[in-house]
Amino acid sequence: MSPWIDSEVIVMGAGIVGASAALALARRGRSLTLLERGFCGAQSSGVNYGGVRRQGRSLAQLPLSQRAHQIWGELPALIGIDGEYLRSGHLKLARSEADFVALQAYEAASRDHGLDLQLLDRSTLRARYPWVGEIAVGASYCADDGHANPRLVSPAFARAARQSGARVIEQAGDSRVEHDGQRFILHTQSGLRLRAPWLLNCAGAWAADLAAQFGEPVPMESGHPAMLVTEPLPWVMNASTGVEGGGIYARQVARGNCVLGGGRGFALDAYRARPGQSAVLAILRNAVELYPFLAGAQAIRTWSGTEGYLPDHEPVIGASTTQAGLLHGFGFAGAGFQIGPAVGEALAELVCDGASRQPIEAFSIRRFQVRHDLASNH
Repeated sequence: MSPWIDSEVIVMGAGIVGASAALALARRGRSLTLLERGFCGAQSSGVNYGGVRRQGRSLAQLPLSQRAHQIWGELPALIGIDGEYLRSGHLKLARSEADFVALQAYEAASRDHGLDLQLLDRSTLRARYPWVGEIAVGASYCADDGHANPRLVSPAFARAARQSGARVIEQAGDSRVEHDGQRFILHTQSGLRLRAPWLLNCAGAWAADLAAQFGEPVPMESGHPAMLVTEPLPWVMNASTGVEGGGIYARQVARGNCVLGGGRGFALDAYRARPGQSAVLAILRNAVELYPFLAGAQAIRTWSGTEGYLPDHEPVIGASTTQAGLLHGFGFAGAGFQIGPAVGEALAELVCDGASRQPIEAFSIRRFQVRHDLASNH
């Protein structure tokens, strides 16, 4: 039987949230173990679209998102690489007048949060971004938003945590979790035994299982975004883009390849997903409508991942209401890449200081307990 691995904190899940929490804890001198079922950053944190945007988030998320924006600006010093992070600007397109009205309403509602959004009518949009299709009637532009390479950034947070003193364990397999009244006890499928008074539940789309084990069920569903990348093309897109109401998003990298996403794929099993032919064809069809220069472009790779979605499209962040020492950070509905470093920092602050500098009460898991209790009484 393997010896016990003791630490102050165990972080379950080495996506960008868990790895950021591990890095923040290690930099504050805490002993911790970052535990990953497979490989660091290999699930949704490493296979997402790569958008690094504040625009379009709920108002409740914007304080955390603004803090994350600061962290992203310090990326090379923090994790040793720039991760191909580029503040290209983010252009959110409106395909109808109603969508443009929605963008105007968001600009007004978010004005106090410092996004400095610019509303572009049809003529201004055409003048500044002639590569956008005629279907777009306007847009909202956030100059300092951008994009990065998730395959580089997410694993780099875990490497930086290791270099700062964290114990990082990959390929641990599934873990059985118990609490003995003082500490969390974990037995991994790979045969390891771990103990710690703090446990951070950052297990992505699989985090709901652990929450339910400690009496905090949440109605989380898995989603599988469909994505593709084209062959290298002449440089055209000087902004990362999305669409009001969703449906498609696109960006172009320095090598000329265009990365696109939209729609849903399907699960092969609990940990693997594929985009599916119909989803890929829908992306290509919608893309040409919004970005006519993509007509005839060849898709050279397609992929998907597994993300966790909650009914209100808000994450769960903060302390368990049933078990002391248990903290949650999951359910980012495909939008955790940008905000992840600030969420990890907030979780580390809960461990070290007892409170987060950023407001996180809106993301408490308690909101689902209230609904569960109400449902049980009817």
